[in-house]
Amino acid sequence: QVQLVESGGGLVQPGGSLRLSCAASGFSFRSNAMSWWRQAPGKEREWVARITPSSATTIYADSVKGRFTISRDNAKNLMYLQMDSLKPEDTAAYYCNNWGGTWSWGQGTQVTVSS
Repeated sequence: QVQLVESGGGLVQPGGSLRLSCAASGFSFRSNAMSWWRQAPGKEREWVARITPSSATTIYADSVKGRFTISRDNAKNLMYLQMDSLKPEDTAAYYCNNWGGTWSWGQGTQVTVSS
């Protein structure tokens, strides 16, 4: 059974940084492309960043390109999202999932960017 547990969110001032973690279990993590998504209040969930199994390829939504970095540690079944230069519009609940976001969603981790 796929289990995804996100952590690392919090309250940060504009311009600040956070690193999110996704702990994966119940499937072959090293064989699956993964992604980060986010959902702001009143908006649909949107993908933020994607990474292939070997980390050879990463892609980002235009809204976060140059500010966020996705990475993974296949030995530890962990995926990360380093978020720098945070903006108020980055405020959302953040989730991890497979490349297409087709698995059940975890509880997410809340990121609030505010002064």
